[in-house]
Parts: sequence; C-alpha cells; structure tokens
Amino acid sequence: MRPHVVAQVAVSLDGRTAGFDADLARYYAMATLWQEDVTLAGADTILAQESAVRGAREGERRAEGPLLAVVDSRARVREWDALRALGYWSDVLALYADQTPARPADATTRELVTGYEQVDLEEVLVRLGEGGARVVRVESGGALIAVLLELGLVDELALLVHPVIVGSGAPWCGTTGVRLEHAGTEVFAGGVVWSRYCVS
Repeated sequence: MRPHVVAQVAVSLDGRTAGFDADLARYYAMATLWQEDVTLAGADTILAQESAVRGAREGERRAEGPLLAVVDSRARVREWDALRALGYWSDVLALYADQTPARPADATTRELVTGYEQVDLEEVLVRLGEGGARVVRVESGGALIAVLLELGLVDELALLVHPVIVGSGAPWCGTTGVRLEHAGTEVFAGGVVWSRYCVS
C-alpha cells in the first residue's frame, strides 16, 4: 500500500512559484503538521537551491528526521553529501530510471531505480510504503506535483497563496480535471492564505 501523499506549494495569486518573496518561515512551519516520513522533491527544486546548500552550515544529523528522496532521471544532482549534512533529513535517496546516465564510480548515495526513461513514481511510492513510510510530503515548484496529480497519486493538496501577481512565467500546474474537496483555510498576517484540499 502506498503512503498518504501531500503536495505542498507556495504560489502567487496568479499561480506562479517564482518571482516573489515566499514566506518560507510560514511554509516550513506548516510543513511540520504532517510529520512526513519522506520528503519527495524533483531535481529542479534541489538544483535551484544547490548554491545555498553548498554554503550552508553543517547541521547535526537527525536519525528521526524524514528521508529526502529526489527524482533525478538525468542524474543532474551532485550535492548529495551537502544535502545530507544539512541535518534536517535522516538520509537522502536518489530516484533514477534504467536509462539514467552513469553516476560517479565512488557515489555513496543510496539509489532506487524504477521505470525505463523516467522514474516510475507509482512504483517509488509503493516501495517507500513497503519500507514503512506512511506520509510523503512533496516539495516542488509544480512540475513534479502536476505529474503526480495526473497519475492520481496525490491525496492532499496544500497551497500557501501569497498576495502578489507576478504576471510572467508558467503557472505551477497545467493539470486539468482534478476534483478537490475543501478541507480548510486560514488567513495569516499580510494576507497570506493557507488552503488545504483533499483530492477526490
């Protein structure tokens, strides 16, 4: 059985995930509500933060923290040790496909290989569930969440909507026909709105 999958994303009023200053403190405070066993991220999300990750102070490794699993079909992520050293995650797991380019021979990062050209996300979730994961929180700029929604693999959607119109760039999700049931909304100082939906 696959875990409960929560997709969390910070967006502008016009549905963009970049081009504005997101309330990251609020975003990560809300993320703790789910006490996820696994944080699932796409390679683009990790690559966008690599310079900050490299320069971050090393933290104390949390044995009880969530596992960071990164969908990286093209083997572009290189800062695995730096991600592990941040101290938030208990460990990191690279998610590859059969056709993922060869990795360095001295790579020490755990791997899970599923799918042929692209990572098989459904199989990944099943395997994570078999390993004991009950809750997976997806942290993505939108592309990974959109694919998971299209595959029917998201159980809950949480949007932290910021009161700004960016006006350029692609919206976070181009998926259509997904039915949602409102589960709750909270308004914070500055007009930031937190809305949660169950995916039916």
